[in-house]
Amino acid sequence: MKILIAEDDRVSRSFFQKFMSAYGTCDLAVDGMEALDLYMDAVKAHAPYDLLCLDIMMPRVDGLKVLKVVRAMEKQHNLPHSKIIMMTALADVEYVDQAFELGCDAYASKPIDTAKVEEVMKNLGLLAE
Repeated sequence: MKILIAEDDRVSRSFFQKFMSAYGTCDLAVDGMEALDLYMDAVKAHAPYDLLCLDIMMPRVDGLKVLKVVRAMEKQHNLPHSKIIMMTALADVEYVDQAFELGCDAYASKPIDTAKVEEVMKNLGLLAE
């Protein structure tokens, strides 16, 4: 599985990379702009991501904007639907609702509960039961 992790917090990014690397190859982005660059590079290489894990609150371009651009690109260019898990420390229901309206597949609150993330990946069909 090819995974993109976009997280501005270094400790969280490192932790999540170590956890997710058991499931596939992980690329890391420190902000939304870098995430979009990596996504575009993957599309151009005809090797799109299977899973994007996006922090909602990131500098330059936030995770909601990344989500919106990715879903628009998928529609516009008839690309495969990447699974997207939004991550945030915010307990703000408004951001979560907005993420689902924009097309995210799941939501994970921080600190990340690895067992819950595994369950979400199973539910999304990314891991065998």
